[in-house]
Amino acid sequence: MPKVLSEMIADDILSMITVEKKYMPGDKLPNENELSRELNVNRATLREAIKILTTNDILEIRRGIGTFVKENTNIEDYAGVSAFKSQHVDIKDLYEMRMLIEPEAAYFATMRATEAEMNNILKYGEIVEKKIIDNTDRTLEEQEFHKAIAKATHNMYMNKLIPALLQVIYIAVKVTQSNEELRIETIRDHRLVMDFMSQRDAEGARTAMRLHMLHAIRLMENNVKNIK
Repeated sequence: MPKVLSEMIADDILSMITVEKKYMPGDKLPNENELSRELNVNRATLREAIKILTTNDILEIRRGIGTFVKENTNIEDYAGVSAFKSQHVDIKDLYEMRMLIEPEAAYFATMRATEAEMNNILKYGEIVEKKIIDNTDRTLEEQEFHKAIAKATHNMYMNKLIPALLQVIYIAVKVTQSNEELRIETIRDHRLVMDFMSQRDAEGARTAMRLHMLHAIRLMENNVKNIK
């Protein structure tokens, strides 16, 4: 069953807290009008999303004051992020985990994405490509690209993995930005994924994403063992 919009918006807010660190425990969220504009949804949908996060002890509503990120909840464990914050992270293992998930995400997103969702995927893919060419930080754009693909699968469990997936991508970008060969390979692979997706070729998109993961593993295997 496709995830309803309020659940997707709840995931977006959770990502702002756990990955982007835009709001920290104890922080007050913007008022309804401001946050609904930022997330491009109506206030009724935003209220439903906030209700979901309140039920899960992520947010709390203080009557007459506003909505706050709870201070006494281990948000990162709830979001599945803490597993990627150990002292040493094996990059090869992370890419193998991505290889188990992202090719299938590309496959289903290619089949199920609305035109608006597909345009969003391609838009972020082009921004990532430009950032790589300019050799500027692309972390947020790379995360948005892969998040857009995951959301376009319309799979509720895939959406639950988004915060953890974004943390993995953050780590991967940290490594690849200093690797010229891998940056060039990433441009080529991203372009291939986008071409297949834009043509609604689900099998091609799955294969291209799998090749992207395999190329990254091969290039990093002899250069990067782990990072702190």
